[in-house]
Amino acid sequence: MRLVPIQYAKAGSFLAKTIYDDKGAVLLREGVKLTENYIKRVKQLGIFSMYINDEYSDKEVEDLIKPELRQKAIKTIKDTFYSFDKFNLNSGKSSTQDKKLIAEKQNYFKSIGDVVNELMGELLGRRTVLINIVDIKSTDSYTYQHSVNVAVLSLVIGIQLQLDKKKLYDLCLGALIHDIGKALIPDSILQKNDKLTEEETKIVREHTKRGYDFLKGSVDISAVSRIIALQHHEREDGKGYPDKRSNDEINQLAKIVAVADVYDALTSDRPYRKAMSPNDAVEYIMANGQTQFSYEVVKAFSRSIVPYPEGTIVRLSNEEIAVVEEVYPNFTLRPKVKIINKKNEKGEEIYIDLRCELGLVIKGPEYEVTE
Repeated sequence: MRLVPIQYAKAGSFLAKTIYDDKGAVLLREGVKLTENYIKRVKQLGIFSMYINDEYSDKEVEDLIKPELRQKAIKTIKDTFYSFDKFNLNSGKSSTQDKKLIAEKQNYFKSIGDVVNELMGELLGRRTVLINIVDIKSTDSYTYQHSVNVAVLSLVIGIQLQLDKKKLYDLCLGALIHDIGKALIPDSILQKNDKLTEEETKIVREHTKRGYDFLKGSVDISAVSRIIALQHHEREDGKGYPDKRSNDEINQLAKIVAVADVYDALTSDRPYRKAMSPNDAVEYIMANGQTQFSYEVVKAFSRSIVPYPEGTIVRLSNEEIAVVEEVYPNFTLRPKVKIINKKNEKGEEIYIDLRCELGLVIKGPEYEVTE
């Protein structure tokens, strides 16, 4: 099983993971034989990659959380975002209407709290937790999928930092709603294909304070979780927004979400650019430790991330094509690989442990394999 960009999907291949739409309905079920029409339909829906089964990779790529829980979390976030406008437009009406709106608002946040407990239950129940985001993202529901991914990434980093359960809960909750202020930003700006103007950039940056203000007074949202929505774009060097805070002026949990937020954004297709490779995204984050990001958080992130899960086809720096066979904790950028379409003098498969071959590195993922 391996993830391939939609342009490399071939008719006749078999789908390895079910593809869902933004409502959680099945678009294509695992095991279906792909046709040109299926591939075209998926592409039209704004889905840029899919998992396929082929002869090069027989490894099972496992998500950190069950697909059903992921879809439940996405739907909960989406419902909450959709309710945002209603609360904003109808606030200030009669006291009876206000009470109903407040009660409805609290119900949405209670549902998010339930999702947080389920996510924590799944991750804390694992012996080892490494970041391996394997969901297939649609541009139409990017914000909601991104929120769930950031929550999962943040939890894994928090576990690596040995945070207690209370902090992990606040962290996960804050990560799920960190972008809630974007519900008040016009889609014409959020989905724009070109570079944003200076004025549009200013409007987008308002989402942190708008989200924080909306969350005020919500009894199910802790002060720390609200702070995450406000501070997740602050930087260690004081060049972030909205308040240009730096170093210890930024909440620790907001620092964690900042790293998770950027990693998932960089590795996602957006209307104005294609996704960055996981390896390049990791290098970007590590290069910006102590300037943009907390060095402590970046270290925890680097120990947790798996840019190339088992089963990934990669190109090595010597131009050989290989498949990742085994990933080692703390050495996730240097896995054990098997060379494809090449054997040694005895006719045996060639395996390379990149921990021992320091002069050899992975250049990036490879999607087409030729004989």
